[in-house]
Amino acid sequence: MSTESQPLLSVIIPIYNEEATLEEIVRRTLAVDIDKEIILVDDGSTDGTHDILKKIEGTVSKVIYHERNQGKGAAVRTGIQNATGKLLIIQDADLEYDPNEFPALIQPILDGVADVVYGSRFVGHLPHRVHLYWHRIGNGLLTLLSNMATNINLTDMETCYKVFRTEIAKKLDIQENSFGMEPEITAKVSRMQCRIYEIGISYRGRGYDEGKKIGLKDAFRALYCIIKYNFFTATPERFEIPEESK
Repeated sequence: MSTESQPLLSVIIPIYNEEATLEEIVRRTLAVDIDKEIILVDDGSTDGTHDILKKIEGTVSKVIYHERNQGKGAAVRTGIQNATGKLLIIQDADLEYDPNEFPALIQPILDGVADVVYGSRFVGHLPHRVHLYWHRIGNGLLTLLSNMATNINLTDMETCYKVFRTEIAKKLDIQENSFGMEPEITAKVSRMQCRIYEIGISYRGRGYDEGKKIGLKDAFRALYCIIKYNFFTATPERFEIPEESK
């Protein structure tokens, strides 16, 4: 990790009660051979997460603590505010997503053809766990409705893996404190006319008995956010493509 120059990648890891997987996901993220900073944001955990964070503080760039639980969107917002890398990626603290896929995810931006990259769990040849049928149906429906509102053809709007040029991430001004941030972000990068790419990723989904947190109320909130951020908020300033990417 470079300390003398701007890192290539800021990795934002929002955390809430992830004592079972936290050390392992940090280990895997550290092992990825990319010039990076790792920013951990603990969103008011009530299990043993706090003790683990204190133990590993010296191995990552920043550890930030929320005094109370506010939601994933709030943790991501805090991470973005503290990011200094040229690019930025969101990494969940569980083991559903594999940090070894960072190089592939950032490559379209490095190639100058993309401004934002989504990692899709539903395309490509990489392995993914097969389960939670109704969760998949709900995800597909929300992605469809988001696509209809934005006029872009994503296959996985709700994916954790979203990569941005950091200047775009800092302009998002995320308002949603919970999982509603996913359709909010999608609406905003679309309305900013960012060049959005999608890459197939592997996926090891968790069940609710394994700690999965998103539920039915989040689906209803996502539907509300699709409508709100596509039709009832001001259009964000258009992102101007950097000269070196034209």
